[in-house]
Amino acid sequence: MNAIDIARQLAALGETEGAIKAYGLVLHQPQSAEEELEGALYILQNGGDYKVSYSALINLHRRGLLQEECLSILTQAFYEPNVKLLKTRYQNNCKLLAKYPYLFHKDFLDFEFLPLRFYPYDDNRFLPFDVGEGRFGEYIDFKLPRVTRNFFKDLDKPILAENVFSQYELEYLHDNVRKSEYIGRENHIYLHYPDWPTFCAYLQCLNMRPLLESEKIVFLIGDEIGQYPIDFKERYGIDYSQNPVKPVGLGEINKIIWHTQLSTHNGGDFFNEIFDAHPNLLPLPSIMMDNVEESVANWKEALNNAKGSREAKQEFLRRKGANTWVIQELCNIQEPSDKDIFAAIYLSNKTITKFLDPTARIAPAVFFQPHFSNIVYDLKVDQKDRTALHSEVYEKTVSSPIFRGFKYIKTFTPMRRFTTSHGATVKFMYNSALEGAEKRKKGEEKGNAVAVVPDAVTQRVLNRSFMIDWQDRLYTDSVLVRFEDGKLNPKATFTALAAFLDLPYTESMTYCSLNGELDPESLAGNDLGFSTAALYRTYDDYTNDAERAYIEYFLRDAYEYYGYDFKYYDGRPVTVEQAKEWTEGFTTIDHYIRETWRYIYENAAVSVGEKRLDGQAEQKVQEQLLEQQIQAFHKNRERNSEILLRGLKFVNRHGQPLHMMPRLKLDPALLEQPLYH
Repeated sequence: MNAIDIARQLAALGETEGAIKAYGLVLHQPQSAEEELEGALYILQNGGDYKVSYSALINLHRRGLLQEECLSILTQAFYEPNVKLLKTRYQNNCKLLAKYPYLFHKDFLDFEFLPLRFYPYDDNRFLPFDVGEGRFGEYIDFKLPRVTRNFFKDLDKPILAENVFSQYELEYLHDNVRKSEYIGRENHIYLHYPDWPTFCAYLQCLNMRPLLESEKIVFLIGDEIGQYPIDFKERYGIDYSQNPVKPVGLGEINKIIWHTQLSTHNGGDFFNEIFDAHPNLLPLPSIMMDNVEESVANWKEALNNAKGSREAKQEFLRRKGANTWVIQELCNIQEPSDKDIFAAIYLSNKTITKFLDPTARIAPAVFFQPHFSNIVYDLKVDQKDRTALHSEVYEKTVSSPIFRGFKYIKTFTPMRRFTTSHGATVKFMYNSALEGAEKRKKGEEKGNAVAVVPDAVTQRVLNRSFMIDWQDRLYTDSVLVRFEDGKLNPKATFTALAAFLDLPYTESMTYCSLNGELDPESLAGNDLGFSTAALYRTYDDYTNDAERAYIEYFLRDAYEYYGYDFKYYDGRPVTVEQAKEWTEGFTTIDHYIRETWRYIYENAAVSVGEKRLDGQAEQKVQEQLLEQQIQAFHKNRERNSEILLRGLKFVNRHGQPLHMMPRLKLDPALLEQPLYH
């Protein structure tokens, strides 16, 4: 008995739940279009997942099968229950636009004659149906928080964009383009829509109200594109040059560019030096996340302690070096958010504001690279045998109200060849441990924290920050860029990265600087500017071939996806025995672990009861404790290897698959050297 027969029999017996499951199998393995339609209809009518039926009906229609029946069901089940809402929204938008001075078309179509019908799929997504052509388009999420084009590529003229139908992008333009009155020149947003009926059709799904009050937007329909840009002085008698330039206010800081720290020694300083002194950014070099949160908390506490006294608040802000207009705005906010205070700290920092273009057409974006001493992930296997990644640093970052307060978030992540980054990390960790130990001997460093070398190989293979949670707002609009590309092909890389971040590619991005000073050596050992020396170091004193082969194998999916060739893993299948052979060969990392952890155990007092052991007895126990620590690392490696050998599939906290962060695509015509492999 096949699936359709089972489904029909269960349906006849009134076993609805079983029938729904059986019809689900029918949809996965249909024998005919009629069976597919039968399954979709039964699931829809009997409380199954409507999305399964919706997708099946759309699929049939697109294949040209039973189109009349499918369209009828879709219309009755999905369009007609929502048509009143669509019609009301359309009519409200038409009323608003009919009074709007900068829309020159007023002959709105009757709702019944619109060329597109929008079929809701869920709370956010629609499928447009072209009435004239009788076909469905692609899914549209009008509020998807993603900027899909380089609106701000050229700021010499007012912004001009064509066919912008995303609510998110429309509000993004509205919120980030400064008013003409603020910069003393004509600065409207010109939106061109070649086809009037299509423009009208999209008014069913858009909300024009928040876009029109400020009168920033000029709508140009069809041939009206020839009016761009309008001379407002001649046409309307408005001379914006009479307005003095107004400093950027807190309310205008709506966009943050999150430069993520994928791992330590990943080339982050290089990217900071490229974006330094950009005229449309508020950039700050790497700063510890804890320090940022502490500064925000201090400002908030001081403002709260002012007990509503405007004078006390102003005095506090002056001591912090805040600018006059920043003081004024913060004092006017009843309860400033963490984001408000964070933006105020940036705007009050003369080091990062001195390069801003005061007459820029757009408000500056905050460029933020929160730094962490290390990023550590753990593997967790759930009841369904799925592997989830967990990191305290990640959880803390994505839940930060500083990030959550920004409406517009662009995220980019630099990546460096894993084995190279690993070697550099071990070198840094070891040198830091030696430096700390030396300071402790001299009494220059106090406290309980002692720098050591951890199991950096394991940390490296578990750190899969390049895999993103598609449900996480911070990664909806993200891209990964390779450090090697930035060094070898800077023009192609940073032109593309500027386009993704929706920034103009400026002269300041053609060289490295720190606080405006050219070719800085921001950290000892960093290579200046576009030197490629860092690409070819192997750090043989800090890692060996077994460790590097292990890293390459257990990150092989990332190597393939992001275009890195293997240097140490030979490409053959790996068994538990091979993985164990590798881990037993981790002699280099074990050497540094043993040497740096020895300091901790040598200074640990060992007691039996209340009596401390002395001499050789204590030393012997200390050595045993050190060996136990080393063995704990070894045991953890075996556990992780066994989990990873089952496959490199990972899920988020909700059990949904993680995806690779998209890689930045470079224009082949701009390549100066062959791509790095």
